[in-house]
Amino acid sequence: MNKWSFPLVLLVAPAIVMAGGAPTNSDSVPAEVAEGRQIYEQYCAACHGRQGEGTADWNKPDEKGEMPPPPHDETGHTWRHSDSMLVRMIAEGWRHPFNKTDRLTMPAFKDILTDQEIRSVIEYLKTLWTEDQRRYQQNESPDSNQAASPS
Repeated sequence: MNKWSFPLVLLVAPAIVMAGGAPTNSDSVPAEVAEGRQIYEQYCAACHGRQGEGTADWNKPDEKGEMPPPPHDETGHTWRHSDSMLVRMIAEGWRHPFNKTDRLTMPAFKDILTDQEIRSVIEYLKTLWTEDQRRYQQNESPDSNQAASPS
């Protein structure tokens, strides 16, 4: 160890510690996830479950011939959709192509939620997936840092 090693550590260590307290883009992610969770609980949990578990037998048509609300956790298929597709589904609503009725089984939220609130919900949903699922979904979403606007 040379004579400059210890003084160099004394100079560099405080700078590293102080830099750790500086706000970064990743600091906004937990706030966005927290906002998304709150919005999810208010608008989505009644159909998709408090923990994103969906409806029992979600992959089989109900008595009306409609597909029940799917889970948004790791057991569902939400993670297979790109951010822009998820934005569109939340904003414009969704009718499952195999439904026997014409009604939107997923209501549209574009007149209720802002673009940012929709993106926050999507960021929250991502916390319900496995690391492999998040990686797959990120590859499906080349614009994942900026989910597409519904307008």
